Amino acid sequence: MKILLVHQYFLGKNQGGGARFNEMTKIWADKGHTVTVIAGMHELNQDDIDKYQGKNFYHENDFYKNTDVHRCRLPKDSNQNFKRRIIAYFSFVLKSTWVGLFKLKGKYDVIIVTSPPLFLGITAYILSTFKRIPLIFEVRDLWPESAIDTGVISNPLLIKFSFWFEKSIYKKAKLINVLTPAFKEKLIKKGIPEEKIIYIPNAADFSLAEKVAKDFDPEKFRKSEGIQDKFVITYIGAHGIANHLIQIIEAAEKLQNTNVLFQLIGDGMTKPDLIRETDSRGLKNIRFVGFVDKETAFKYILASDVGASVLKKVDTFKTIYSNKTFDYMSCKKPILLAIDGISRQLIEDANCGVYVEPENSDDIAEKVRKFIKGEYNIKEQGENGYKYAKSRFDRTELAQQYLSEIINLAKKN
Repeated sequence: MKILLVHQYFLGKNQGGGARFNEMTKIWADKGHTVTVIAGMHELNQDDIDKYQGKNFYHENDFYKNTDVHRCRLPKDSNQNFKRRIIAYFSFVLKSTWVGLFKLKGKYDVIIVTSPPLFLGITAYILSTFKRIPLIFEVRDLWPESAIDTGVISNPLLIKFSFWFEKSIYKKAKLINVLTPAFKEKLIKKGIPEEKIIYIPNAADFSLAEKVAKDFDPEKFRKSEGIQDKFVITYIGAHGIANHLIQIIEAAEKLQNTNVLFQLIGDGMTKPDLIRETDSRGLKNIRFVGFVDKETAFKYILASDVGASVLKKVDTFKTIYSNKTFDYMSCKKPILLAIDGISRQLIEDANCGVYVEPENSDDIAEKVRKFIKGEYNIKEQGENGYKYAKSRFDRTELAQQYLSEIINLAKKN
């Protein structure tokens, strides 16, 4: 089976962040299938900067076994504002289409394109048509709804185009994979045939979590980070408009008389503002850490008391599962969840954390105080989350389910 994946945010080896398809493709490749990826360049450290220096395209043919990655340069500082982000989106559309049409040789059995950004569907449409291969379009987030709700897209013409194009790409796709049951309901309401929709959700990477935990000493790590005497709540992920991490800053201000430490790991458009806001308020219970590789991210989680999943209070986010929630579950950490809807239902069903109202700093502070006082059984919640995710959201099992759908589609075509 030859699989072509187009994913703007496909990570480099060991880079931290949403590694859904890095883990999926490795499992598929280990089973003997060939995976070709078209992705963007992500310069997260000096090694990346040196490697991509002066190159518009970069071919990694030693990524995983049976896997090669074609990377396209994106405009610098694309996370600074909306205009730069849109330029980056369409830059990748043009370059990924060129790579797919003129640099890739041979026949593929299927093409998978994962969104957002929705505009990557342009690449999907062109490559699927010209190469005559069936398309699987994956919906990781409901675009354009989430972009409109968070203010990322506000231009009326762009909104109108986005809804029109969304409809077109759904029609073109042979299969549409959704990451939550709520996405499936939304698409059916939009008129998408139910038989066209499959459900392979986000998942927990138990293999990596267990590998890191095996010889890891959390107390030694905490001492090396200078956080041994703190009640540590760790957030790992993007620092963007959608995450609205200012609510953590506001809650931290109300908790200055406790030993709580909020640890925010990652990067994004709003991070400089968050740092300035923390400094202006004179807060000592917020700690910022930059991008870390996946193994190090798991060390930070394992050395924490609680993991935090946080988003802006908009209706669209009631339909999503947060990637980081599964990472916390795989590390047996309870979750402080500021996301309503199906994410809330998940942790309540699993009894693995505490829901707080998004953007309500008083509620966040109150629930954190209860954690500190021992009113929640941290160990029990952590174990509950691990067991629940292990039985329903194991990455290896879900990768096999996805592969079965790919094989069945290829056979039909």
